[in-house]
Amino acid sequence: MQLDLNLLVVFEALLEEGSVGGAADRLHLSSPAVSRSLGRLRRLTGDEILVRTGRSMVPTPYALAIRGEVAQLVRGARSVLAPSPELNLADLDRTFTLRCHEGLATAVTPVLLDRVREQAPGVRLRILAEDSVDTDDLRRGHVDLQLGQQSLSGPEFRSEILAHDRLVVAMRSGHPGEARLSLDEFVSFPHVVISRRGRLQAPIDDVLEAHGLHRRIIAAVGTSTMALHAASRSDVLVLTTAMVSRPLIEALGLAIRPLPAPLEIPAAPVASTWHRRCNNDPAHAWLRRQVLESARQLEAPEQELSQIYRA
Repeated sequence: MQLDLNLLVVFEALLEEGSVGGAADRLHLSSPAVSRSLGRLRRLTGDEILVRTGRSMVPTPYALAIRGEVAQLVRGARSVLAPSPELNLADLDRTFTLRCHEGLATAVTPVLLDRVREQAPGVRLRILAEDSVDTDDLRRGHVDLQLGQQSLSGPEFRSEILAHDRLVVAMRSGHPGEARLSLDEFVSFPHVVISRRGRLQAPIDDVLEAHGLHRRIIAAVGTSTMALHAASRSDVLVLTTAMVSRPLIEALGLAIRPLPAPLEIPAAPVASTWHRRCNNDPAHAWLRRQVLESARQLEAPEQELSQIYRA
């Protein structure tokens, strides 16, 4: 049986109006169109639905018996297809899953939690670390929002830039390069590279190679925590981003210096990415706003950056 749900709407109108013409006026249809729908209802149900008595039509016992159920089905369908109701944050009960770089999670999570707890106390966050390999979790709906320096490409994904984060050289306080770090000194000190895939090179090495230089990389570690702890206990240098690594840099008492001239690496964008199925979800849109505002709150003011990057 091929079921046309529009027949339920016609059924409801016929019983409430008691005539084909009245139902047609109510539904803004022609009388022949409603008559054809009544004929289809009669064939599907095996019942007359409406029978003529003089100048009016009255419903059959079967029609009266299912009238309430039909009305409930029609109301339910209209409710499902209606525009999403206004978001009530006080009553929002939902769990969101975010995946991001460990350093970014460390920086953003405290600010984000404060915002979420204040506005929507019923919301819970699951913040997962990046995997060493790419996954389909965002596509499959296992992750609601992915944060990082690279946004996923493809027509099913949407993304926005949260902030721009500049590269700095982190080192222990009292490091020989703290007062002044020339290009030759930069490449002479040992380096620890942050790479979730364990890569022993980074884009900066291509820039160095163009100048005929090579830095001495002694290790690649999966998290900024490991790298910056190594920098706090030795003379290794760690190339990291100022905003994302700021909590650890401050906690470990590290010094930071700008990249030595003529190395010019533009500030890296930090983006959030989500699947397009969530694009018009009011609760998801609210979460994206909170993440964006949290990142902007962390972005270093221009005067602070000018101090960090002074010659």
